[in-house]
Amino acid sequence: MIRHTVAFTLKHAPGSAEEAAFLGDAKTILAAIPGVQDFEQLRQISPKTDFAFGFAMRFADEAAYNAYNDHPDHTAFVRDRWLVEVERFMELDYLSL
Repeated sequence: MIRHTVAFTLKHAPGSAEEAAFLGDAKTILAAIPGVQDFEQLRQISPKTDFAFGFAMRFADEAAYNAYNDHPDHTAFVRDRWLVEVERFMELDYLSL
């Protein structure tokens, strides 16, 4: 099992319509890609980091993870939304032990 996580901050003002649109579109698009399991959107509450949000999802294996990364809906979301609207991010991918 692979757990794919990303922490990020948007360029949009907190609570803005643009922020809501990004999060809503991300959930609709990314969670629907075949192989994605347990998609979560998370809001950061710890004062130990300045990232505002997180996405987390699981994949059964490396083949499913790679298929997600190469899926046209994912690549289009990254190109058209992520690279445009995300200020900074950190990605961490874990393999279950």
